[in-house]
Amino acid sequence: MQVRYRYRLYPSPVQQQALARAFGCSRVVFNDALRLREECHGRGEKISDTEIQRRVITAAKQTPERAWLREVASVALVQACNDARRAYRNWFDSLSGKRQGRKVGHPAFRRKNNRQSIRFTRNGFGLHGSRLYVAKIGDIKVKWSRDLPSVPSSVTVIREPDGRYYASFVVERQIAPLPACGREVGIDLGLNRLAVTSDGEIIVNPRFLRKRERRLAKAQRALSRKEMGSANRTKARHRVAVLPRKVRDTRLDHSHKTALQLVRDNQAVYTEDLAVRGLARTRLARSVHDAGWSQLLRLLEEKAQHYGREFRRIGRFEPTSQVCSACGMNDGPKPLRVRMWTCAACGMLHDRDVNAARNILAAGRAERLNACGGTVRPASAPAVPDEAGTRRGAA
Repeated sequence: MQVRYRYRLYPSPVQQQALARAFGCSRVVFNDALRLREECHGRGEKISDTEIQRRVITAAKQTPERAWLREVASVALVQACNDARRAYRNWFDSLSGKRQGRKVGHPAFRRKNNRQSIRFTRNGFGLHGSRLYVAKIGDIKVKWSRDLPSVPSSVTVIREPDGRYYASFVVERQIAPLPACGREVGIDLGLNRLAVTSDGEIIVNPRFLRKRERRLAKAQRALSRKEMGSANRTKARHRVAVLPRKVRDTRLDHSHKTALQLVRDNQAVYTEDLAVRGLARTRLARSVHDAGWSQLLRLLEEKAQHYGREFRRIGRFEPTSQVCSACGMNDGPKPLRVRMWTCAACGMLHDRDVNAARNILAAGRAERLNACGGTVRPASAPAVPDEAGTRRGAA
């Protein structure tokens, strides 16, 4: 399976200038490719991908206005042109219904102050000992936090808004099944408690954004008072960019550790197929984004595939909070303020979240029974990952 391994870069001041030049040239090529496609589409003219690349790169280098494109590696410019082509193709496929998933909007022009990145294939980079060689940039110092599992096929050099540099390698990683175990678990996600398992374990919601939102608001107010174009405004913008990065990194680290613990301790993990995008449009939008449900579910799926475990999502319309997990009676909908309830049929006292997690576990086992044609695979047997389910994500 293909995954991404990300490492921190420490370029020298001269290399930072060269990277800034490469970011700018790639951004110009991307925007020129989008602009050329829009102009040809407006005139009703069909233009091939090869002709677009020839005009925005090869021919542009011969003009005085774009002569500085020769100063950067051509492989980065070609990849920027390919990104524009892929963005338009995804948009058209989304409009026609050929592309599954959420709708893709019209490609937008890249901006200077946002996250910057350039991508290199194998002929544009190399590993020279402990340093990363990038064409026309040089050998960049890398902080190797872990070894690469295989030879990388491409690398993306990234500059975050807070000024940090990273290298993201695309590598092939072999599946490493864990020893089989006999435990299965259902997980109910929430806001007050991030996750509750069918065993009664409670994973608290750290609320990383809530803890730092006052500092973030203070930094944003300070930024708004700075004069446009001044050095103090640049420093204030950097302080504003650092806080969301800390929130993002701590939330990702917590999600990685939580997902890894659940996958290691259980042979099968079952969750609800939550409509996170719909919930993010309600009054609870900030809390939903702060919880990071989608990120946690994605990591659970990826780690289950890597470690030979089984991961399933049950239907989002299952009445897991209404059905008694002891007798199966549907007691009807309940408002969110009701956290404990007693079944009218059997008299069992339920914790709302634990009961939902047990119903998720039962529904997941039933779906697995149907998928196996009526024969349940023993919980001790390792799940076989789908070879077609190659996913590009964090380790």
